[in-house]
Order: sequence, then structure tokens, then C-alpha cells
Amino acid sequence: QVQLVESGGGLVQAGGSLRLSCTASGNIFRINAMAWYRQAPGKQRELVASETTGSSTNYADSVKGRFTISRDNAKNTIYLQMNNLKPEDTSVYYCNANIATILHRLYADDYWGQGTQVTVSS
Repeated sequence: QVQLVESGGGLVQAGGSLRLSCTASGNIFRINAMAWYRQAPGKQRELVASETTGSSTNYADSVKGRFTISRDNAKNTIYLQMNNLKPEDTSVYYCNANIATILHRLYADDYWGQGTQVTVSS
């Protein structure tokens, strides 16, 4: 059906920037929405940023003004630009997309990436 592959994680100093990418592949007919989540050890999964196709974006209060979610429709790729990173941003980041496939164009399902580690040092 659909596979999401993430990249761009790594180690960065506080105040630095990282750009996460998530590319969707498979029998994609339409991407209805996309989002980035994160989950730190011992903590619950947190919605970081989301966007519905043709609609406004939404961000967690903790990342507003620092993170930007975007999409390249031609490449079926989702991005998360992270600026002014803080140690508390350290987490595993997961991309999520609501996608309708070519075979089932009127039904959409959620797909997840494998996760990428982001570590911010102080």
C-alpha cells in the first residue's frame, strides 16, 4: 500500500536547526493530511505539528514560532523545519499521513514512519 521513510535526525547543539523529511511511496492517490509526532523516553506521544491539505497548520504550544511543517506534493514528501532547538525537544520524531490509495480512492487510512532520533545538547 503505502510506506513512509523518515530522515534528517541527529545530534545538534541547543539553538541549532534540523530539517526532518518523510517521503511517502506506493499507490498514492491523495494525501489528505500530514503530521509530525514525537515521543521521549517515559513520556506519552505528543502531536508536534499538523496540516490538512488546503487548510491551515497547527502547532503544539511548545514549538510555535520555532518549527514549520510543509509538504512537497510533487515528491510526496513532508518536512519539519526545526529552528532554535532546545534540549527539551530531544525525542524520537514520527511522521504520520492520512492517505487514500489508487485502489481505494474514497477511503483513506493513516500511515506512520519508522521514527528518527533528534538529540539536542545544552
